Amino acid sequence: MSLPQQLRDESDFDQLPDDIPITATIADTEEKKGFIDYYMFVIEVKTKGRSKYLIYRRYREFFNLHQILESRYSPEDPDKPGPNTCILPSIPGKVFIGNKKEIAESRIPELNTYMKKLLGLPTWLLLDEAVRMFFYQTDLDSQHQPQALRRLRPPTRKVKTVKPSTDLFSSPRAEVMFDFRGNNKAELNLKRGEVIFLLRRVNTDWLEGTVNNQTGIFPESFVKIIKPLPESDSESEGGGHTYSCLRCYLLTPSGVETRDVCVQEDLTIQPTYKDLMSRMRDVFKVDDIAVNYRDPEGDLIRILDNEDVQLMIREGRGQQGAVKRPVNQFPWELHVTMASDFSVYNNEA
Repeated sequence: MSLPQQLRDESDFDQLPDDIPITATIADTEEKKGFIDYYMFVIEVKTKGRSKYLIYRRYREFFNLHQILESRYSPEDPDKPGPNTCILPSIPGKVFIGNKKEIAESRIPELNTYMKKLLGLPTWLLLDEAVRMFFYQTDLDSQHQPQALRRLRPPTRKVKTVKPSTDLFSSPRAEVMFDFRGNNKAELNLKRGEVIFLLRRVNTDWLEGTVNNQTGIFPESFVKIIKPLPESDSESEGGGHTYSCLRCYLLTPSGVETRDVCVQEDLTIQPTYKDLMSRMRDVFKVDDIAVNYRDPEGDLIRILDNEDVQLMIREGRGQQGAVKRPVNQFPWELHVTMASDFSVYNNEA
């Protein structure tokens, strides 16, 4: 690089705001039990002003960022880049089959290299809105408590785990009265006679607890409470809820089946159409289904794509005050029907 070019680049960097990210490193991966189970990358970001913070991003967010930057800055001819274009680093491709944890772990070196090269591009690209928003610490990022940060620990560091002494006979607990098989990783598998130690109430029908060194949720109707939770752990007290719940209905000629689907997601999440279909098939054990919502007039509207999902969420939030719900329940509901059943719709002109 010529001396004038080097001096100009250094001058441009000096003029960048202090909150511009200059390095980013993946510190860990964390499993999320959402509408589908997936892994997030825990990323430590360092800024020009020497501050540090953690952000949490899925692979799809890396992929979306890359597509945006390609559409804006990739030159038509890589051998002849223009004044407002640059050669972007390559990103690992999508993987559709395999163990999700192994896929996430294998992507870490490539994604670290991607972020390093991305933040080393010309300074004007660092000011791009998409780049800044990707590395920006949102309110959800700042509220999230990291689990381990394995990759930030020195290799010789030993972490001492101290187990608090607990009087088991004074702990909130319940006895399992009926066998229960969970529908997903968030739900426990229970056997009659087991004792569950209660952690919190998820909603009026579900509890969170620990049994056989596994923590998850389960329906209260399958257990007998031996010692109830204190009032402070009741859903009515608000606070930081681990789970958010979605009320779902399966409409069949023989009747209506109601389920509360609990996920480790914030109430502001906007799931994709594909994620909702996958989760409803898993919950109700039926493949040939359609997902619907009710409009303000009470008519069923079939959901066909992500735009329909966004419309459902907007309408649900618009009616939020009209229906009383628990504080950790989504303001919208899903109505599942058979894909071939069109009799459930109002066809009047």
